[in-house]
Amino acid sequence: MTENKKNGKNQSGRHRSVARLSSVQALYEMAIRDAAVDDVLKEFSSQRWKGADEEQSEPLAKPDVRFMGELVRGVRERSQDLELIIKTVLDKNNTWERFEVLLQTILRAGAYELLERVEIPARVIINEYLEVTHAFFAEREASLVNGILDKLAKKLRADELDSSNASANIDG
Repeated sequence: MTENKKNGKNQSGRHRSVARLSSVQALYEMAIRDAAVDDVLKEFSSQRWKGADEEQSEPLAKPDVRFMGELVRGVRERSQDLELIIKTVLDKNNTWERFEVLLQTILRAGAYELLERVEIPARVIINEYLEVTHAFFAEREASLVNGILDKLAKKLRADELDSSNASANIDG
């Protein structure tokens, strides 16, 4: 095993995972405080992750700052479009307005990646946002996020998911 692996995830993937979590935190902060994107990103990079990756018993990983900036800016710019797209897969029991701001933020970020980051497999994106959800919520909300992002992925990336299901049936 190489030094770049830790807990089965390479360092680049680890930094992206932290970037996703940080992006959700930054977007939530912007929604609550009506803060500017650049101000929040600057504060996150200069203060929140100070000392990350230093020697500690369990060091914090620094987020992939470029990836985080792309997520935060992209979600913020496309917020209304993302909300409309998400609403297309909600059932009658789950209305957008009933979701907490943090849950809306997680769903927007996941939807953004499903739309814009086609080089990242849909299943990876869904799993990453399940992990983000688990950082803040219990299983009920994680199941909700999983279901919504899965429906969204089937709608937005039908070809990708059909081909991965076909190969799973052949291989499995």
